[in-house]
Amino acid sequence: MSGWRAAAALLLVAVAVSACGTVTGMPTWPGARLNDSLLTAADFPAGVRFDRIREVRGQPDGQGGLPAMLSEPAGCSDGLTRVIAASAERGPGAAAKYTVAYDGARVVMTVLTSSLDLDQLAATAERCARYLTYFDKASEPIPITTTKLDHARPDSLLYQQSMQLQGTASSVYFAFENVGDWGMFGIAFPTPDPTITVKGSLPQTFLDITDKQSARLR
Repeated sequence: MSGWRAAAALLLVAVAVSACGTVTGMPTWPGARLNDSLLTAADFPAGVRFDRIREVRGQPDGQGGLPAMLSEPAGCSDGLTRVIAASAERGPGAAAKYTVAYDGARVVMTVLTSSLDLDQLAATAERCARYLTYFDKASEPIPITTTKLDHARPDSLLYQQSMQLQGTASSVYFAFENVGDWGMFGIAFPTPDPTITVKGSLPQTFLDITDKQSARLR
């Protein structure tokens, strides 16, 4: 991976809604309703890589992830994460996560037994529609844009977050939605992986997955 691609990968992880690790195996969360509300490997074409994310009881969600990057305005690099942390209960029993990987798209989805503050998420995204972020105080600023995309469901928010690094644009996608008293959110990365036989493209693959998960909750 070239230097700028490595830096881009680091930045996309740093601005992600949730840092997480992935393991295979059976889920350990209590609560049949929460477990039954998740999509499973059977909901995807053969060859797609599906994994549940196992969280450790008593350990804060996202612990061990990269620290928030510096930004102007301040707080934009982790603004969405802070809104989620303030408004929704997370961790084993209160939320469940999984990843879905195609050749060209990797999606991390979280289902919550509490709702998201969509108004505050929208306000944060608007405040951070354009901002600068830095790897450190001595580095050159990296411009980030957060663009709201149209979505068919009224109780959902969809964003494309893009950066310009050494003249090359890279984007990730975020989705937030409430279904009744429950919430869900996801992030999608453009991740090529030729070892996966099924192709994915963004944002369409991400939209398909969020549509399926929303329908499952309903």
